[in-house]
Amino acid sequence: MIGSRRAWIRGLALILVATGVTFGWVNPASAHGHGSGSTPKVVVEGLNGPFGLAVTGHKAYIAETDAGKITAADLRTGAKHTIVSGLVGPSSVAVLGHGKLLVTTGGSEVPDTESNGTASLFIVKHGHARLVADLQAYELKHNPDGQLQFDPTTGEALDALSNPFAVVAGRGRHTLALVADAGANAIRVDRWGHVSTFFVPPLVTDGACAGAPNNDPDHVGCDPVPTGVAYGPHGTIWVSTASALTPGEGRIYVLNRWGHVLRTIKGLDAPTGIAVDRWGTAYVSEVLYGAPEGEEPGPDFDPSTVGRLVKIDWRGHQSYAAVTMPTGVALGACGQLYSTAWSVAGQFLGIPDAGQVVRVPRGAFHSS
Repeated sequence: MIGSRRAWIRGLALILVATGVTFGWVNPASAHGHGSGSTPKVVVEGLNGPFGLAVTGHKAYIAETDAGKITAADLRTGAKHTIVSGLVGPSSVAVLGHGKLLVTTGGSEVPDTESNGTASLFIVKHGHARLVADLQAYELKHNPDGQLQFDPTTGEALDALSNPFAVVAGRGRHTLALVADAGANAIRVDRWGHVSTFFVPPLVTDGACAGAPNNDPDHVGCDPVPTGVAYGPHGTIWVSTASALTPGEGRIYVLNRWGHVLRTIKGLDAPTGIAVDRWGTAYVSEVLYGAPEGEEPGPDFDPSTVGRLVKIDWRGHQSYAAVTMPTGVALGACGQLYSTAWSVAGQFLGIPDAGQVVRVPRGAFHSS
């Protein structure tokens, strides 16, 4: 499955690096303003590659991918401090309870048994990260989607290895975590560290994905690429998939607790993070929405317009809020919605400390 960090870098870089000449004059802190009653408000600043986001009470936990650390921030004051550092590409974070966090670290292009946490799940407590599961080892051994992992001629990895992109704390006595792994599909990790496949989303073979080439010629179509996972009402589990970054072909699969599909939501642009409230309204980030096509976006292109959040109500109606390059999405106290912003500004555009967490009011969403 196309889903390793290399594939994400390639897909994002084709669109975003081309805009680098214009980013020099953009001030991320003021791209959408500091917020009014109907616009997102910046509540945390100075982050580096904020991908994953978890919120509990007035505190946010942020996976700063570029900085290799997990940061805690006060959502009222913006004050922040480091929980744990020295991680290899932390991609997501979830609150486990009892002072513990779940953290995934991103996938590498080739197997590396000495990568110090690449493509792994950790429990973090008191500033220390304890390895729970080696997700890449599971992918290499089981290869749930059956696609080629290595080029048969060169032996190079074919973007099919593990790349955990999102984690949510499990429910029930035995499930520790569910992970949306862009390379290894949706997987379950139990409380003893055993890994199993929970859901393998199908290739997208219609619409713009019909006949789309793939690294594996036996699996033609857009790779689903799981990027987000969240619990919804009535024990449902929601998994977002980016469909090889093909515009309009992203999916959300609503599953029962056994991983069987109950409903499919279509028509999204490379969805990444997802959060679902108790009424079944989903909030999804589209990090690449509005990015220009081709290598030359033009001198008047405003890169702060790339990205948005999508609100999908229980009827399937969609509305949208402007947030610059969001990835992680989380619901806080009283249903407050939070998102990361400028998530790729450092890695692809060379702008350090540009990442943010924003609070998104209900009035920020519009039908078009």
